[in-house]
Amino acid sequence: MSSPAQPLAASLVQSVDWLAIAPPTIVAVVGLVVLVADLFVAEHRKTLLGWTSVAGLAAGTAMLLPLLDGDRSTFCLTGDAAVCSYTADRFTLVIQFLVLGGALLAALLSVTALKDARKELPEGEYWFLLLSSAAGAALLPASRDLATLIVALEVASLPAFALVGLKYGDRKSSEAALKFFLSSVTATAVSLMGISFLYATTGTLYLTQVADRIQDVDGQFHTLAQTGVVLTLVGFAFKTAAVPFHFWVPDTYVGAPLPIAAYLSVIGKAVGFSGLILVTVVALPSYADVWGPALAVLAALTMTVGNAGALRQQATRAYSAVRLLAWSSVGQAGYLLVPIAAAAYSGDAEKSIGSTVAYALMYGAVNLGAFAVATLVGRTKVLNRVADYRGLYASSPLSALLLAFFLLCLAGLPPGIIGLFAKVTVFSAAVDAGLGWLAVVMAVNVVIALFYYLQWTALLFRVPEGEPEKHRVPGPVTAAIALTGVLGIALSGAPQLVLRFTDTGLF
Repeated sequence: MSSPAQPLAASLVQSVDWLAIAPPTIVAVVGLVVLVADLFVAEHRKTLLGWTSVAGLAAGTAMLLPLLDGDRSTFCLTGDAAVCSYTADRFTLVIQFLVLGGALLAALLSVTALKDARKELPEGEYWFLLLSSAAGAALLPASRDLATLIVALEVASLPAFALVGLKYGDRKSSEAALKFFLSSVTATAVSLMGISFLYATTGTLYLTQVADRIQDVDGQFHTLAQTGVVLTLVGFAFKTAAVPFHFWVPDTYVGAPLPIAAYLSVIGKAVGFSGLILVTVVALPSYADVWGPALAVLAALTMTVGNAGALRQQATRAYSAVRLLAWSSVGQAGYLLVPIAAAAYSGDAEKSIGSTVAYALMYGAVNLGAFAVATLVGRTKVLNRVADYRGLYASSPLSALLLAFFLLCLAGLPPGIIGLFAKVTVFSAAVDAGLGWLAVVMAVNVVIALFYYLQWTALLFRVPEGEPEKHRVPGPVTAAIALTGVLGIALSGAPQLVLRFTDTGLF
């Protein structure tokens, strides 16, 4: 005779789909292996930790391939198999590819950066923190309940704070990390309060259940629910570097090691935007009248302030190249917000979200490429000013041509067809949703951005001052620049490939 405790125990035991959770799990396990191995590996062989980390990220990315057959879910409610905490659908896989592929490129850049740092950066801790952050970032797009979403957000963020401030005795690095940490913690606290309000009004944390129950909230709790929606969005707006939550970006990118700045510019944004999409379009579609206008205004402010900040950068100022890329990333965040805002007004929200995903893929490839070339130049030009790129074509023709291509992609000009294609996709999403005013703001900002992108591009081909300095390109940096270049050129040759990713499978 079975005891009454058995049914209860059975209801608490959940089967785990190990294949579904393999990509973030592999990265997390390799991170732990690297941390332990650091205790036993001799100082002169620490490079092995870096290549182990690169291999772990490559393995995690490769494990996305078996998941293409169909949607998989795990950690589901025993009584309702359709309500799960982890889902590997098309949306999840595309964002995980962007996150893990981007982390892999950042890791390749880091191998050289750590070698150049000459013990200023502790290698074991660096690789453990990078892999931990990447594992959290890969977990987030698969999260389908608010608790897992916030845990994934913090697992992605907390190691990033440490990575920014990891340089020994560097005040600039420590100040950047402190600013990043304090502002992020404040935003997270606000988001947690918002989630507690949503839980109080719906009694659940699962996104699909929140979407169903929040429509039937009692009138007296309606204001509490609205407040919860707004506060929940704050944390994700911070991660996307949306104005006015953007002030940490320039100083953080300058203070961080360049591979980490590249990582934050792409993976940090992917985390923020995927979380924003899940909270708004999946969990809170009935409150589109609240988050739709808010995101539309944020998009307009973000692209305008970001481009204005980039426009103000002086070519001879210290770290102006990194600052320009930082402000440019804020402006690009504004374009990424447009389709999410459009989803509130559009009859086809999935198509709007697909526009954001397509733009994110383009931005991720070319922005990492631009940072890869900046890492190369930064090896000989420590201050990394825009003026330092003058005549780069004379000393490193291929790097100059690829940087010019990446900048033209970000500007949306041929031959960067993929950049133009992505901008047209976002622009059409705004027009189709009836957000004509936002489309006009975007068009004006695209024109403004042309100035500083073309100014930097032209500088690459000018006659250098003095004897051109040869740039020796290490193997890992060569691989990172080549991979981003090949991806950008391939997508520019066949931009329709990006359309395959617009079917996100979220609905």
